Amino acid sequence: MASDFSLATYAPGAPITGERNLNLDLQEQIPKPYLARALVAVDQSHPNGTEGRDHHNLSVLQQHVAFFDRNKDGIIYPWETYQGFRAIGCGVFLSLTAGFLINFLLGYSTQPGWIPSPLLPIYIKNIHKCKHGSDSETYDTEGRFDPAKFDAIFSKYAKTYSDALTGDELHTMLGANRNLTDFIGRVIASAEWRLLYSLAKDERGVLQREAIRGLFDGSLFELLAEKRKRE
Repeated sequence: MASDFSLATYAPGAPITGERNLNLDLQEQIPKPYLARALVAVDQSHPNGTEGRDHHNLSVLQQHVAFFDRNKDGIIYPWETYQGFRAIGCGVFLSLTAGFLINFLLGYSTQPGWIPSPLLPIYIKNIHKCKHGSDSETYDTEGRFDPAKFDAIFSKYAKTYSDALTGDELHTMLGANRNLTDFIGRVIASAEWRLLYSLAKDERGVLQREAIRGLFDGSLFELLAEKRKRE
């Protein structure tokens, strides 16, 4: 507990605050960790984001989905979602399902007008409107990357390894992030993280911090696609 009660992160009357710790030294490790970054996903090892990667003036959330915009026109159609999932190593059935469900669930919220399009397009410029609940809150409501929220994934739940999540720890995090009555957000968050685990876990069966950070700015998708091409 901090000597100044105004800085305390543990309340004895709320034991959960002692079980899920925060990194008290984060401000010494990252400049202004409370400041959400619009263009890059930063952490202790990447103070400037992913090295050598062009953000193209997109928000971090926009970068996350831009991989699936296969022709780079700012719009993601269901067939592009399918192609993107296939590119990162997903099977045909999963890719087909994702191509329909993701565009069906998210597309309308991003459209510039009221009349829905039968082509189910997702407009990248409006992807912030698709932020769902029961998540880690690493993206803020405008699609910026919050370094403190990202770090809390590990300070709270990474008990076996300091910079990685086991399958059980991932399950614990998903349960802890659930918002009351938010069924849709819970389902989406669970699907996203479990797919990430299946695609990016290492030989020990854990999700490394770098893989998770790469998910947020989309650089992981590029690495997975390159790996699949080599195979």
